[in-house]
Amino acid sequence: MPRPCSGAVAELFITGKVVAIILLLAPRSKIYFLNLPAQIKALKLIHKILRTDNAATTIIIRLMVGAVFLSEGIQKFLFPALRGAGRFEKIGLPEPEFLGYFTGAFEVLCGILLLLGFLTRLAAIPLIIIMLVAIVTTKADVLANEGFWSMLHGSRTDWAMLTGSIFLLIKGGGKWSADRKIQ
Repeated sequence: MPRPCSGAVAELFITGKVVAIILLLAPRSKIYFLNLPAQIKALKLIHKILRTDNAATTIIIRLMVGAVFLSEGIQKFLFPALRGAGRFEKIGLPEPEFLGYFTGAFEVLCGILLLLGFLTRLAAIPLIIIMLVAIVTTKADVLANEGFWSMLHGSRTDWAMLTGSIFLLIKGGGKWSADRKIQ
């Protein structure tokens, strides 16, 4: 009769491409199967997300874009009638209350991530979407009613934030980023 074990005993079996870990716990045993090719693919994906170049000047773009989004996100919470739900309701977006806080939360979180240079590429994706929606929803009327040059003048910050976010998606966090330290 097997005696109960105090704690856990682990055995590792490697067969082909699959790893089985058997944990013998009193009174039951559990078997965990790990698919190595899937884990290797996941590690490669993580490496691609964190990958960045060694450019020292990327920090300028990262700090500018991160600070603007952090500031704008905080303002959506501090002044919801002007910057958040009130503004979204004025331009006709559905569920303006939810969208105001939802967008603000993403701007704050992604702004902080950009300032730290942590998960820079992932943080840039929601910000690109936010800027595309902002340009389409707020500048289309200006283009239709006031013309091309008025639209360009009114959207200069939007375009700067959009192109800055696209730059960070392509290049990563740069030399002085948490992404670079983790690589």
